[in-house]
Amino acid sequence: MTAPDPAPRPDAPPRRRPLWVAAGFLLTGLGVLGLILPGFPGTVWFVLAAAAFSRGDPRWEAWLLSRPVVGALVRDYRAGLGMPLRAKWIACLCIVAAVAFSVGRIPVLIGQVAWVLVGLAGVAYITMKIPTRRPPTPGA
Repeated sequence: MTAPDPAPRPDAPPRRRPLWVAAGFLLTGLGVLGLILPGFPGTVWFVLAAAAFSRGDPRWEAWLLSRPVVGALVRDYRAGLGMPLRAKWIACLCIVAAVAFSVGRIPVLIGQVAWVLVGLAGVAYITMKIPTRRPPTPGA
């Protein structure tokens, strides 16, 4: 069964479609780096890349969604299935590490407080708003 060849979305002006496609490739590159580099998330970049491709050329979106690992992550996110518990832990630990590493480099106290609050908001969003995807039960 083959998927129909999707046409570009009518709500994206034709002159902006190449910019959306370029953004999709840039975001895909960041996603690939996230798969390679420890502590650098990849899924968020792939989700954003799929969104950019959907506005620029849905054929590239279909290509991204057909990738073995990446496609499943993006489809699960779009379906509201959430993130695996391990991924949530990693994301939260990365936020905490990034804030801890960089907060001392901000010279103004209000900036430090704001940065810590941004980090706390990120952790709160991941833990409370994004559902935790449970592994499938055997035999189900």
